[in-house]
Amino acid sequence: MSDNLFIDLRDHVVRSLATILPDLPPEVLDRVEVTPTKDPAHGDMATNAALVAAKPAGRKPAEIAALLVAALRRAPEVAEAEQAGPGFVNLRLRPETLQAQVPVILRAGTLYGATRAGQGLRVNVEYVSANPTGPMHIGHCRGAVVGDALANLLTRAGYDVTKEFYVNDSGAQVVALAWATYFRYLQALGTSLTEDEFAAQVPGGLQYRGEYLMPVGEALAAGYGPIFAGPDLSVADPALWLDTVRDFAIRKMLAATKEDLAALGVVQDVFSSERALLEGGAVERTIEILRERGLIYEGVLEPPRGKTPEDWEPRAQTLFRATQFGDEVDRPLRKSDGSNTYFANDIAYHADKMARGAQLMIDVWGADHGGYVSRLSAAVRALADAGQQFQVVLCQIVHVLRGGQPVRMSKRAGSFVTLRDLIDEVGRDAVRFTMLTRKSDAQMEFDLDLVVAQTRDNPVYYVQYAHARCRSVLRLAAEQFGVEAATDAALADADLSALTDEAELAVIRRMIAWPRIVWAAAQAREPHRIAFFLYDLAADFHMLWNRGREESSLRFIQEAEPVRTRARLALVAAVAAVLRAGFSVVGVEPAEEMR
Repeated sequence: MSDNLFIDLRDHVVRSLATILPDLPPEVLDRVEVTPTKDPAHGDMATNAALVAAKPAGRKPAEIAALLVAALRRAPEVAEAEQAGPGFVNLRLRPETLQAQVPVILRAGTLYGATRAGQGLRVNVEYVSANPTGPMHIGHCRGAVVGDALANLLTRAGYDVTKEFYVNDSGAQVVALAWATYFRYLQALGTSLTEDEFAAQVPGGLQYRGEYLMPVGEALAAGYGPIFAGPDLSVADPALWLDTVRDFAIRKMLAATKEDLAALGVVQDVFSSERALLEGGAVERTIEILRERGLIYEGVLEPPRGKTPEDWEPRAQTLFRATQFGDEVDRPLRKSDGSNTYFANDIAYHADKMARGAQLMIDVWGADHGGYVSRLSAAVRALADAGQQFQVVLCQIVHVLRGGQPVRMSKRAGSFVTLRDLIDEVGRDAVRFTMLTRKSDAQMEFDLDLVVAQTRDNPVYYVQYAHARCRSVLRLAAEQFGVEAATDAALADADLSALTDEAELAVIRRMIAWPRIVWAAAQAREPHRIAFFLYDLAADFHMLWNRGREESSLRFIQEAEPVRTRARLALVAAVAAVLRAGFSVVGVEPAEEMR
């Protein structure tokens, strides 16, 4: 028996179906599923086998379901099988089948539910990828958590995952950063220029005015002195300082970004530089590849309907035949002045990912980039020589509330709530778990009061409290029976036949769904399913805990009944192990005790 009962039962179903209908083609058997029932009152699992086999076999679903019921009742794991609906079969497992999974969990520990089903496919998950022009804010936070948890989830599902950050260190925004840093540099030296007087000398105006650049300007002044300042600390010719100040500011801001991400528990494997990519000629090489494939032409695009995008020009441009790969219109790669579009740079970047071995590229973007998905998907399809795939996970905006009112301002940033402010106020674990309590493409409210409340309405507290309760039981057992007796290894050998109460079996039923949840969430690219599962498991355990307080027969430790006590301690230890396995995916530290 494996650690995934759904796979085990599916194997039984497929073998039984193949015996009943030996002429069924393999592709029909591949469509057979065994899933949890929607209502536990109907059983533990359900299969669609009769339904998918009916048409190919030329027989009625109910007829095949009746034959399956008879066959599956003979399976050693199954207590009852019955027809349900138009061709479905519901299965109820034997208590001893459920009990037997507890030692499986204890022996696997936090690796319970891990699978090799991903077959080592090389996956590049790119997330955050913020411009290095300001501190990380609440919008970056959601993408960081979703991307990091997704990468962890895919690793657990057997994929070979690289976590990547794309540094947008080229273009007008980093020139604007250089100017803003230069003003803070002059301030650190004691210039008499006001912010508005300085801004009047900046091409395009002073874009970044937050106080977060003051330490950068001070560090620049400390390192270089007044050599970049004009007479009387006025603005010097940008040709004398722009490149140096830009590079200095990018390094400092990127270091601050890494520190903020580390505070969130996010450590990425690769930081790719846009400027290095451009200076290395990647865009030119990529355009040439597309040209050799007949996918580049010079033309004039029709004016778009509705809002005119920035990259549209009523003049001849270098265009990519995106419509051949599912996009709505062909897309410009070079403007009429010969400069590259942002799209051209992005194509080159994803071509670079493929060249580094990525077989699946997953980008985590803000929802405002949703309209960009089809064009980049088309470009990847045009360049993919070995079946490489591209997917996007979109993250909607987050509204921060306190006292039911929006929180908008940060003194340090000037216009938004920073990631570091959020972590400092409520803690890393609360931030990470809360960000996964909604599907990523749904808007969410981050209630600062709720995430520190010690109530069931606070999901992170509720789930952490379940683990802390497990650990308190096991600590008490260690005090009474000895440390060795309360270890997972010792409890894995316990006689579990005493676990017959429906509340105990309900907890086991929840836990055996974990391996299936891991694989299904990984396939759907939905790490929020892990947080949902943890909350449900915590609810089942809290219910059992509360019943134990009300009914003495359900207490975990009963000195007069050592066999029952060991069985229940094994169950508690298994719950703690599954909770820790889930915490390792979402990036939350399990609590040993709660105040």
